[in-house]
This record gives sequence, C-alpha cells and structure tokens, in this order.
Amino acid sequence: MNQHETMSMEQVAMRVSKTSILVNTLLSLAKLAAGILASSEAMVSDAVHSASDVFSTFVVIIGIKMAGKKADKEHPYGHERMECVAAILLSAVLALTGAGIGFSGLRKIAGGSFEDLAVPGILAMGAAVLSIVVKEWMFWYTRANAKKINSGALMADAWHHRSDSLSSIGALAGIIGARLGFPVMDPLASVIICLFIFQAAYEIFKDAVDKMVDKACDEETVEKIRALAKRQRGVMRVDSLQTREFGNKIYVDLEIAADGHLSLNESHEIAEDVHDEIEKAFPQIKHIMIHVNPYINRKTVYALLGEVDNGDLEEVYQLLLGYLEKRKQGRPN
Repeated sequence: MNQHETMSMEQVAMRVSKTSILVNTLLSLAKLAAGILASSEAMVSDAVHSASDVFSTFVVIIGIKMAGKKADKEHPYGHERMECVAAILLSAVLALTGAGIGFSGLRKIAGGSFEDLAVPGILAMGAAVLSIVVKEWMFWYTRANAKKINSGALMADAWHHRSDSLSSIGALAGIIGARLGFPVMDPLASVIICLFIFQAAYEIFKDAVDKMVDKACDEETVEKIRALAKRQRGVMRVDSLQTREFGNKIYVDLEIAADGHLSLNESHEIAEDVHDEIEKAFPQIKHIMIHVNPYINRKTVYALLGEVDNGDLEEVYQLLLGYLEKRKQGRPN
C-alpha cells in the first residue's frame, strides 16, 4: 500500500470520526436533558452510552493514525496492528460503560420500592425515537466507510453506534412500560441495555484478538486467491496456500508448481505475474510470498511405480516430494 492510499484511508476515517463526534455530542446532551427533565433513568443511561461513543471515536482516531504510519527499522512489517489495540481499548470502554449502566438499574430494582420510582415523561419517548433514527443512520454511514477502507477500528465504532441504537430501543420500551403503570420497566430497560453493550464489547474484542494472533482469512477469500493463482500462465498446480490477518491487512504464503524444465528466470516471471495479479485483485493484501516447486504429475509417478501396492502410492509420492525438497536445499541425501 503506497503513501497516497494510506492518506486517502486516513482522510476517510477522519471525516467519519469528526461526523461521529459532532453527532454523538449533540445527541448525548439532548438525551441527558430529556432524561433529567422527564425523570427517565433509562434515558439518562442511554445518554451516558452516547457520551461514551465520543471517547471511543477519539480512540479510533488515534488507532488509525498510528496504524497508518510507515514501516520503520523497529517495525519492518508496519503498524497496522495498532488498529487492533484501539479496538481492544474500545471494547474495554464499552464493557465498563455497560457495567455502570447495569449496576445502576439493578440497584433501583433491588430497592423494591417501585411506587417511589418516577414515571418518565413523554419527552423521554421523543428523545428515544430520535436516538434510534440518528444512531441507525450513523451505524450504516460508518459501516459503509469502514468496509470501503477495510478498517477494523472504524467497523468497531460502527457497531458501537448500533449498540446505542439497540439500547435506545430498550430505553423506549422501558419508558412505555413505565408510563403504562409498570415503573420497574424503566430501570429494567437499563439492565437490558447493559446486556446489549456487553455483547457489542465481546464481538469487538474477539475480532481484534483474531487479527492479532494471525487468524486465517475467511474461506471464501482463500478460495478466490487459489482460483486466481491457478488461472495464471505457467501455473500447473497450487501446492500450498496460507493466509493470516495482520490488523486490517492480509499476508499470503503461496506455493505453486510449474514446469521443472523452465529456467530460473522463466519460473521467476511466472511467480511475479501471480504476485502482481493477486495484489491487484485483493488490495487488502499487503504482502505475498510465492515459492515455485517443480511440477510432478502424480499419474506419471504412479504409472512408473505400478508394481507398488495401491495403498503405498501416496506414501511414495510424498517421499519423492521430500527428496526434491532436499535437493532444492542442497542436501541430496
């Protein structure tokens, strides 16, 4: 990925993040005011959740800026995993926010004096509906841009918006229930909101950890890479294909088989063609290492070893591959 692409990705992320900060600040203030004026515990909890979105977006900004730094002597493979660190921090903030909201709701429920709980005013209902509409729009807006630049941290922020939308739905249900004569529904909604937030925090944490421990790409992407490699000139077989996620990028190790009688230069040209075509088709691939093996026709080998029992043919074939590998490394025996 060149410097121009890095800057373009960072610019998209910054534009989305600035929009998110502005919207969340205004929305959290509106919900907090509505929650206080309309005596709604659920709406105050929802306002706290929206306010936490502002902090999480700053975490995303820092993570993306650090991930976009060029490789250096201490970090020759780049800094992409800093996005994962940002996402993990974001999941921790979400979990703490959820714990605070859930504890507040449980404390009111455990009090037992439900008749003392204030019935939320209609202003809280309006704030909840506004929050649902705005946060759903923010979810789809942020998600679309996260997919566009393949940003894990930005995608985590998108799901933070979705969790806020879901929590507002819970708040709305609690407010309606309280106004219908069940005041316990308002703090109960806070507990339900807490569960939604915990779920979002877990999903964000799991995705970030997967990308930090070299998890393989999804099977669909792997098969597309394999199929593209097979279609290239001179490739007679794909012997091995391994992928690993590195932040929001992918590293690929590929072994292909080519005609063993080709010169070193000709084999190198085939590998270079495969390399260029795959990186062109999959911009999320940061680096691909290709090794060329001499092609061995299994049917020919089996025909030459016809006297060997069928059950031993695969074993003989594997031994022959091992022998060729040793020759390649300069160890004939």
